[in-house]
Amino acid sequence: MCPENKVPAPGASAPGTSSLPDLDQVLFVEAGWGCDQHGQNVTKAAVRACRNAIEFNSLPAVRKVVPGGYDNLRLHIKLGSPRPAEVDVEELRKVFPYGKATFEVVEGGLSASSGVAIPELGDTSDEMVIAVVAVTAGYSSACASPLETPTKGYGYESD
Repeated sequence: MCPENKVPAPGASAPGTSSLPDLDQVLFVEAGWGCDQHGQNVTKAAVRACRNAIEFNSLPAVRKVVPGGYDNLRLHIKLGSPRPAEVDVEELRKVFPYGKATFEVVEGGLSASSGVAIPELGDTSDEMVIAVVAVTAGYSSACASPLETPTKGYGYESD
């Protein structure tokens, strides 16, 4: 188990590092959005947002770039939803096939009129709900032994 990282104040992280807990080396950040036009299901919108963020990505070099490979890949998922307390995080977790995911669900996204309520589709109103997400992938340098530290051959300068 990797030691806990201390989280620097916002904006205080060093260049190339992150202020996210347990994820100080960021590889990429992807954004996505999802909508449930009928049924007012914020979890459905959130799952669609997460899929939208990652569905066209492939990470074949994780085993070479991340010390410890997929076991040490860290994901931070920050999701904005109009009703964050109703989002089922366990459903979101199913979207991510590997990596240790942490979730931060906050007030955000959008609630707007779809223009029509269709009871046969589960509508209780004409509301549609939209979720937005930022998925950050990386690793904790505290988990890297000197032998596992990425080298110049993988696009990183060695210490």
